[in-house]
Amino acid sequence: MASSQRISSLDGVRGVASLIVLVYHCSLIAMPHLDDTVAAWLTQSPLKVLFAGTEAVLVFFVLSGFVVTLPVLRDGFSWLRYYPTRVLRLYLPVWASIVLATALIVLVPRDPSTMPDDSWMQRAQAPNVTWESFFEESLLITNSYDINNVLWSLRWELIFSLALPLFVIVAVVLRRHAIAAAAVACALTVVGRVIDVEALVYLPVFMLGTLMAVRLDDLLEWVRRPRHRAFWPGVTAIALILLIASWITRPIVAPGSLTGRMMWGLAGIGAVLIIIAAMGWPRLRRILEARANQWLGKVSYSLYLVHVPVIATLAYLWGSENWALVAVVGVPLSLLIAGAFHRFIEGPGHRLARFVGASSERLQSRI
Repeated sequence: MASSQRISSLDGVRGVASLIVLVYHCSLIAMPHLDDTVAAWLTQSPLKVLFAGTEAVLVFFVLSGFVVTLPVLRDGFSWLRYYPTRVLRLYLPVWASIVLATALIVLVPRDPSTMPDDSWMQRAQAPNVTWESFFEESLLITNSYDINNVLWSLRWELIFSLALPLFVIVAVVLRRHAIAAAAVACALTVVGRVIDVEALVYLPVFMLGTLMAVRLDDLLEWVRRPRHRAFWPGVTAIALILLIASWITRPIVAPGSLTGRMMWGLAGIGAVLIIIAAMGWPRLRRILEARANQWLGKVSYSLYLVHVPVIATLAYLWGSENWALVAVVGVPLSLLIAGAFHRFIEGPGHRLARFVGASSERLQSRI
């Protein structure tokens, strides 16, 4: 039976990861306007950790595999309650974010020709919204998300959530061999990068979190053992290096080469080690459990959903060449809107999802 203890440091991890994604997207607006040497120093050095946005999403995936699985392992869990609750908890904030993004697109006209050629602002930001694109993105059934660019990851969250019974069965069956199973999952996510199969990249990362959940008591016992004072700083350093290995090796390894793709595949392993370090290193736990990081963790889903519509709108309003102004205004504005979004959209959505889930369970019991 998995421990029921809440691990507050993981809320902090989620919060910091969401802030990193926000900074990453601000950097995508800035990059076309930076000197190549400056851009290289920022992206091909340890500084990349501060805006490793795509890699931070892998941290979200590990956390989802972990925290969504834990309730399944406890007494009284109900699949009849789980599915409507989980699906609504994902979809309701997504729908609200799509409405917000659409309203901003309508209010602030977008001309892609005003953006640098082949930039993120030109390629991944919808200049207009059609009914077809609106519903496809709202249902998370398309491969391309331009109204709200971050929704590509929610598609994988949905797939994992629907397939959760399969993940749990595999993890429970392999519980005694969890380390070997985790090694296979790590290898598969690297292979997925090499052969460019997204399902093979992302789904094993969710499985890593699921395996951690089924062995939580053993994992907690392991991370609480006395260690040499250099142990946890070393684990954290290795985790961060693996997370951005594909970037810091670019001076000697072409990103599209076999070795470059393998380096990118290591990010999933780094994400797992970050979660373990957050559980085991007392100093890191204290940082992650600080009030600011806990607040970020609480609003992380809302921040993730609202920030791209906000900063993309500011970039079109003021021009991407004014990227510094976009960032200076966009970061605090995104945080402010995320707080409001959490209070008025995500929070009530969670309560509604729990009510619908409980009602579904009661209805089924009467049939």
